[in-house]
Amino acid sequence: MKSQKIYDEHHQWYLFGRDSDKPELIIDTNQYMIVNGDQALLLDPGGVELFSPMLAAIMKYIDIDQLTHLFASHQDPDIISSLGMWDQILPKASLHSPWLWEGFIRHFGMENIKYQPIKDEGGQLTLGNLTLEFIPAHYLHSSGNFNVYDPKAKILFSGDIGAALESVDAPLYVENFAEHIPKMKGFHQRWMPSNRAKQHWIERVRKLDIDLMVPQHGRIFKGQHVQDFLDWFEKLDVGSAVV
Repeated sequence: MKSQKIYDEHHQWYLFGRDSDKPELIIDTNQYMIVNGDQALLLDPGGVELFSPMLAAIMKYIDIDQLTHLFASHQDPDIISSLGMWDQILPKASLHSPWLWEGFIRHFGMENIKYQPIKDEGGQLTLGNLTLEFIPAHYLHSSGNFNVYDPKAKILFSGDIGAALESVDAPLYVENFAEHIPKMKGFHQRWMPSNRAKQHWIERVRKLDIDLMVPQHGRIFKGQHVQDFLDWFEKLDVGSAVV
């Protein structure tokens, strides 16, 4: 598993992914960690098959006791099926996730970690002296779904929004937006079921100051490519894939 420290002007955040050792039929995922002071938040920790490499990668940067918070944007197994293993080594941590999915997520194993349900309208998380925002992204693609916004670093952790299917050796950032569209289009048409929900999200996100949009799959959108994505997504007819 590759790991990279991305940003450290205000605090530190890390990208984990591009796992060349993953099983062939497992989708590659991006995991992110924000560190501020003596606390850390791991976003969408990944599937059960990733637990060991994720733990090894994280411990290169922090002591495991610093990992005080987990976040699951929704209930999918590629996001949170490793929960039962994290539960055994993080007995004092909290998991922040949509209230809607608590009964489902607990099936992955949860005896020690405390579930902190996020209300539909969103909320905030204090990490050291940093306040992160939970941004509603319902139906994109889960009926209970959230993004995380870091207002200091101006980063939107967008989950499956902006996701693309890439090779593990693809560049980190989107370099040519037009060439990137075919890697996103089919996924967004099939997995994003509501144009109305999409428009609500776009209106909300356009009000944020975003330098980086970092999805759970594929490349990172930087600078103008964030606006390029919003403009493209706004025009895309979602929930429209047919066979």
